[in-house]
Amino acid sequence: MAETQAPEVDYTLNNPDTLTKYKTAAQISQKVLEAVSGWCVEGSKIVELCQKGDQLLEEEIAKVYKGKKIAKGISHPTTVSPNSYVTPYTPLVSDAAEAETTLKAGEVVKIQLGAQIDGFGTIVCDMVIVADSNSSSDEVTGREADLIHATHYANELLLRLLVPAGLLASGTEEEKQKAAAQKPYTQAQITQLIEKVAKVYDCNVVENTTSWLFQRNEIEGEKKIILSPGTGVKGEGLPDVGEVWGIELGLSLGSGKVKTLPHRATLHRRTTTTYGLKRPSSRQTLSEVVKKFGTFPFSLRQLDDEKAAKVGVVECVRGGVLRQYEPAGDADNAAVSRVLSTIAITKNGITRLAAPTTPDLTKFKTDKKIEDAEILEILERPLAKSTGSKKNKNKKKKAAKTEDSKDEE
Repeated sequence: MAETQAPEVDYTLNNPDTLTKYKTAAQISQKVLEAVSGWCVEGSKIVELCQKGDQLLEEEIAKVYKGKKIAKGISHPTTVSPNSYVTPYTPLVSDAAEAETTLKAGEVVKIQLGAQIDGFGTIVCDMVIVADSNSSSDEVTGREADLIHATHYANELLLRLLVPAGLLASGTEEEKQKAAAQKPYTQAQITQLIEKVAKVYDCNVVENTTSWLFQRNEIEGEKKIILSPGTGVKGEGLPDVGEVWGIELGLSLGSGKVKTLPHRATLHRRTTTTYGLKRPSSRQTLSEVVKKFGTFPFSLRQLDDEKAAKVGVVECVRGGVLRQYEPAGDADNAAVSRVLSTIAITKNGITRLAAPTTPDLTKFKTDKKIEDAEILEILERPLAKSTGSKKNKNKKKKAAKTEDSKDEE
């Protein structure tokens, strides 16, 4: 008898199950992000914040898809990057000096983390300004306030620039076709417009800020958008309907140029490269990585033996089976912001699956204001079609009936 092959599973957004898994992972990411943000107070140790964040991620992940043969876990470990740090930062307990690093009042702190269900990973990054424990006011003034305003508006602009041309068009068929025929913004145009917003607030885009296409078990797909690219660096592709992306935005109160920091690389990720590892410690480290994290990023502190991992990872990186993320910071040691949203692009527009919280801009005092007509017009655009929920329709029906009965009386 001929063997019957199992039907191939559709892992795109055409399969409703895919979106459900993304949304479940996103809800977990969002919940843990809010918790860690609340813990970021003056004097907090960064390594302890990262540990608590990962513990909460694991607890929340364990609550979903119980008893089902579905891989699930952390898609990005909790990282807490202080003021001028550009990349996600997660120190090790065994690196004594770094383990003592605490948060200082007035710092712009970036928190990044994520969960994955069945290989569908969501990552989110938000930032907080550490409050001064000696001050009763929750208002922020000065350059940090400028940075918050700039980041919020630049991020909102970026998302709107990524809506596929004509997707949200209304009117006659002819008008819809005309809108769909418009050329999408190029990556160079996107950078120019984002830089315009940054300049209003005397900020600069962090060089090589990269957004990626997300796929199953892959957070760095073949398509990417690079803002303010350096020499010889180029992004490829733009979001299409049916895709999930991680959209990142980073601004600096300095030049936006980046330098490598003199810290150990503690964040790694498995590659598709195969290499015959010679050392038993290297093989053991890789085996644990594959089992626990698959192809998602991880911190060395998440491995069973942190000190052994520091040794085992060396050959893995040299052989190319693991990639290490080099810690980087602002070249001028200026404060930088970073936000990252996981979005889904559907026929109705852009859905924010996991995203930074919208800041209460009244608490961030700045005298700077966007006046560019083109940018203001784009910011007014919707991200998605307005789809009235059934609840709202039912409420309207009930209200109409009540009015009718009043009229009859």
